[in-house]
Amino acid sequence: MTVHLKTQADLDDALTALVRQDPRLKPILERTGLPALRRRAPGFEGLATIVCGQQLSTASASAIWGRLSSAFAPFHHDAIRKARADRLGRLGLSAAKITTLKLLAREIAARRLNLDVLAKEDADAAHAALVRYRGIGPWTADVYLLFCLGHGDAWPAGDVALQEAIKVGLGLTTRPTPKQMAPLAEPWRPLRGAAAHLWWAYYKAIKTREGVISGAK
Repeated sequence: MTVHLKTQADLDDALTALVRQDPRLKPILERTGLPALRRRAPGFEGLATIVCGQQLSTASASAIWGRLSSAFAPFHHDAIRKARADRLGRLGLSAAKITTLKLLAREIAARRLNLDVLAKEDADAAHAALVRYRGIGPWTADVYLLFCLGHGDAWPAGDVALQEAIKVGLGLTTRPTPKQMAPLAEPWRPLRGAAAHLWWAYYKAIKTREGVISGAK
């Protein structure tokens, strides 16, 4: 069963089901309240936004995306496919990201990659379909599936904030590795994407609390 998180109501319902499914999440939800649904543009534009932001600060990523989206408005894969690499570089994209975006644009144009279809596939199959492309790592694939396609079972196991939140929330002695995150999330299938929203909210809550404590010293 593939669950989609397209509305706030979808996420709220999924979290209610998750707490019934795994009672360990009840105190986490009580601490955070219902988190807001996070969504981004679907299709090539959404994936390009994530690629542009890889390994950059939020401010730097936003600046580069602003220049790129303004230069190629409306944003379309054919425009990127035909664009000169030196022009893309002047907008702030690295050579590796230019290669990735052009590869994705060619695959979409040739209809070898259909991003919309991925929303209907099993999360693991959709993940595998994306990571076979150079420049699309596990984190990028899962963030795209979750935020752009609303895939309810996408699980960004490599996200450090999720790892830290789970360490604290489940009382683990060390932060779990991406490999260890997979079995930890098994009890939350097919709603791992909703669980991710909850754990991100919990991470924000504990970091805010740490800030309050730190500021009081």
